[in-house]
Amino acid sequence: MESGDSNIIFHVISVFFNMSWQIFWPLAFGLILSSFIRNLLPVDTVVKHLGKTDVKSLSFTTLLGMMSSSCSYAAASLSHTLLAKKATVANAMAFLVSSTNLIVEMFIVLVALMGWTFLWGEVIGGLILIATVGFLFSRFYPKDVEQELRQHIANALPQQKASCGMDMSEMKHDTSDCGMDMSKMKHESNDCGMDMVISNMAMPSKNDTGVMAKITKSASFFQMDLAMIGKEILIGVVVSSILIALVPQEGWRALFISNDVGLPAWLHSLLDVIIGIFVAMIAYVCSVGNLILAAALWHGGISFGGVIGFILSDVLTIPMMRVYQKYYGKRPTKWMVGLLFMAILFTGLCVDAIFNGFGWVTTDQTLRTLNQSGFGMNMTTLMNLIFIPLSIWYYRLGKKANAGLGISM
Repeated sequence: MESGDSNIIFHVISVFFNMSWQIFWPLAFGLILSSFIRNLLPVDTVVKHLGKTDVKSLSFTTLLGMMSSSCSYAAASLSHTLLAKKATVANAMAFLVSSTNLIVEMFIVLVALMGWTFLWGEVIGGLILIATVGFLFSRFYPKDVEQELRQHIANALPQQKASCGMDMSEMKHDTSDCGMDMSKMKHESNDCGMDMVISNMAMPSKNDTGVMAKITKSASFFQMDLAMIGKEILIGVVVSSILIALVPQEGWRALFISNDVGLPAWLHSLLDVIIGIFVAMIAYVCSVGNLILAAALWHGGISFGGVIGFILSDVLTIPMMRVYQKYYGKRPTKWMVGLLFMAILFTGLCVDAIFNGFGWVTTDQTLRTLNQSGFGMNMTTLMNLIFIPLSIWYYRLGKKANAGLGISM
């Protein structure tokens, strides 16, 4: 092997480990948070606040998303949890958008790398996107597709597979012959479906009481989430590491149409936003991690709306779509991706029109620098020193709990 090839491989490996180091703690934190919400948040509470789509529910999901993890995979897990708790699809998607685009760490990096103009572009764009997602999913997401989505969620829950040789959907009483006393469930259910599993899955042993029982039960969800989407996360990090390491900034810049072509401003903006979305689909890892590439795209000639469209498309990457398919099934995922694409496209065009119309777009072409290395004595290291051992212990606890119930994932 020649030295040049060795250097390339070493660079790819270096980028991979650096990226993994950067995203580990927010990913672990988000998935752990998701497991606790799934266990502790009552179904009736979610139904009360998120069971219908309106301004109040969208505001609630936006605030909830801003307080959660910035990692897209963790956000997907949390939105899946909300759907399992019977939130509307529109509210779950609004949470997904806010959790990945309206978070403090992203704001800090945006200001440090690209300036205040892009911060306000991200904030305004995020709010427009949430409102657009709420409208599109509440009006145009087909009811039969939503029913298929919820059935897929219910079927994926392991305990539902253990039927009693009868049509569980026909049960109308609180007790059954399923070998368990359904009257002891926390929530009444007309079937052996989602509510029963949410209430009883990963039930700790009788010796576990109080706080430890809740932790054990929550850990079982954490272990199942990793078993379901762990491969997709790994593929996403590997592919993105290769792209970032091997594709020079000039390669990304060559994708965009020059202003010298003479296209109308609206058409140029439309094409830039579309290109930005598709670049994000193949080159994205996490909400904060792609901002360096966003800066390269901006200085390569993409429009302001194209940059915002690229950043907002963290929910439309190929690895994320694979996660959606695991969570919701093929047809529900196709509708979900299509509506999210239309919402992001509309948002990018709106932001471009607003900022260019008011003359807010910065003309400063001085690329700021950002230390990409996460290694060293910094906050990332401190958080990883906490979350690496915590997540390993939590995973093993959940695996043990699931094994005790005969759940193998």
